[in-house]
Amino acid sequence: MAQTIDIVVPDLGDFENVEVIEVIVSGGDRVAREDGLVTIETDKASMDIPAPEDGVIEKLTVGVGDTVSTGDVIGQMTIAAEAAPTDEEPAADQTRVELPRVAAAAEPVGGPSGPKEIAAKAAPTAKAAPTAKAAPTAEATATVDEAGFAKAHASPSVRKLARELGVDLTQVKGTGLKQRIVHDDVKGFVKAIMTGQAAGPGAGAALPQTPVVDFAKFGEIDVQPLTRIQKISGPRLQASWINLPHVTQHDLADITALENKRQELKGPAKERGISLTPLAFIMKACVAALQQFPRVNASLSADGEGLVYKKYIHLGFAADTEQGLMVPVIRDADQKDVYEIAVELGELSKLAREGKLKAAQLQGATFTISSLGGIGGTAFTPIVNAPEVAILGVSRSSMQPVWNGSEFEPRLMLPLSFSYDHRVIDGAQAVRFTTFLGQQLADVSGLLQAIP
Repeated sequence: MAQTIDIVVPDLGDFENVEVIEVIVSGGDRVAREDGLVTIETDKASMDIPAPEDGVIEKLTVGVGDTVSTGDVIGQMTIAAEAAPTDEEPAADQTRVELPRVAAAAEPVGGPSGPKEIAAKAAPTAKAAPTAKAAPTAEATATVDEAGFAKAHASPSVRKLARELGVDLTQVKGTGLKQRIVHDDVKGFVKAIMTGQAAGPGAGAALPQTPVVDFAKFGEIDVQPLTRIQKISGPRLQASWINLPHVTQHDLADITALENKRQELKGPAKERGISLTPLAFIMKACVAALQQFPRVNASLSADGEGLVYKKYIHLGFAADTEQGLMVPVIRDADQKDVYEIAVELGELSKLAREGKLKAAQLQGATFTISSLGGIGGTAFTPIVNAPEVAILGVSRSSMQPVWNGSEFEPRLMLPLSFSYDHRVIDGAQAVRFTTFLGQQLADVSGLLQAIP
């Protein structure tokens, strides 16, 4: 039969009215004997009040900022009958269990004498203390900065959690009282690492390495150096792929009417010195989609706690050059019509091929388009150009049979590949974006409207 027992503050020595700085568990949590329940802090050190037995916490009656002394009841917990304390007298339903004396964390808070003083007080009760759990193995702690770890402002239970998870406490920012590192800080740090919002020291070293092969053993080779652009873009693309949870939404857009109209306008535009390419129309459609879905035009804040919404739309586009891939930027694309976009596309593409782009013409993009339609392909997974949160890939359009409700008719369909950062954009929003974009591409008259 289960029994409910009081949780009593153990002997704190000469300390009284010690402040509670962290509550580790809550009602309903299952705990094991010696698990930390709350953390208290004296002017000398911090310590955890542990669970007296295995069981379930019914309630805790203290919170952060409260003070406790030896013998205070701080809550109740339910334990199994066989785990109930045995005595010469039968145990009552409500039993007070005195906990073993709490050993303080070896953490100097009030000066050099703090740890020694606490250790001296804890020494006489060492025999009565429960058997300590096995210390972490050397293998488990090999990567821990022990010097920094010892100085970290954290309770014993937080240190234990950090060791179990392999977290270097010197890299964690504390949000508790007096910037103390609490359990949620450690968990948040791990979550940030897993979701790519932060990187721990030497994070890249943990990645498996590809084998180094001497290709000359198998035949004649010729080693060509990477171009400057490839050396710059390669690590950035790798960082984006590793740190951003990429998802790609594939879709098809009907551009039959758009292409018919473009062919009609291409001649007159050429007479004006304008190359009216499909990409100009696609960029114009993207402007409308980004205005409809401003989150796609946003970026995560540096701390990963918010979104930066931009009140401007600067469109980057991938330009294929002999030196490698470059991404010129058309600034304020929302303030330009299709013809103005087409003119700037031509000018920036020419500068990219000639290697004459200025730094300002490669910066500030809020969304990027990678069009491979002139080369081929049916679909691909473009890599998000961080700190942007999405990128549109465009493949070659093709004539396909489309059911109109009564029969199949030939329609020119454009493959869209929309990659996005899943931390910011979810699948439902992504498909709404590509659906809306497809509707804009089908409405050629809307794309040709003059900017008000």
